[in-house]
Amino acid sequence: MPNSALIVGAGSGLSASLARRFTADGMRVAVAARDSGKLAPLCSETGAVAFACDATQPDQVTKLFEDAIAALGPLDVVVFNPSARASGPTAELDPAAVLRALTISAFGGFLVGQAAARHMLPRRSGAILFTGASASVKGYPQSAAFAMGKFALRGLAQSMARELSPQGIHIAHFVIDGGIRSATRVDPADRPDSLLDPDAIAETYLHVVKQHRSAWTWEVELRPWVERF
Repeated sequence: MPNSALIVGAGSGLSASLARRFTADGMRVAVAARDSGKLAPLCSETGAVAFACDATQPDQVTKLFEDAIAALGPLDVVVFNPSARASGPTAELDPAAVLRALTISAFGGFLVGQAAARHMLPRRSGAILFTGASASVKGYPQSAAFAMGKFALRGLAQSMARELSPQGIHIAHFVIDGGIRSATRVDPADRPDSLLDPDAIAETYLHVVKQHRSAWTWEVELRPWVERF
């Protein structure tokens, strides 16, 4: 059973639910964000250890893994959660903003996935989980940069799954196909459960982590019951 987890791109939403659920299951948890100070309430609640890291910077990702392993020991689960948007008409998008979105969503995923793979390969065990979105499989108008980044992240996950699964490392990609409920984003009174419950999503992540290797999932799509396909 998994004993430790590192969640990269942590905040108050899905990643916080993951930290709570993993901790409740007995795992030691580390959380990372560019601004680690914002994670203090989550760490106080769960006992997680927080680290500052910009996931687009190779040196910072390397140090994050060194520090997290020093704090928790071998990492059994690594979750990549960050993403960035640059919305607007394609003809009017700022190239610098598009580059930033791609760097965070895709290149950051590569850096974290690579560091996790290097750590897990000698043990031939572990799980690397990537958080996707509707835009991972559907390009929407005025959302080209987000779709590009999420499509790339999905391609990374699929390639890693085919390469690393036979070596004992479980790779999974999660298509979060819908809005996630939060303190500032609640279900309309006439549409209960029309937003994804982050705690329910976390349950699915944990289920995938615990799958038997004879029946591993490489991708899961999660959508509220009212979502149109």
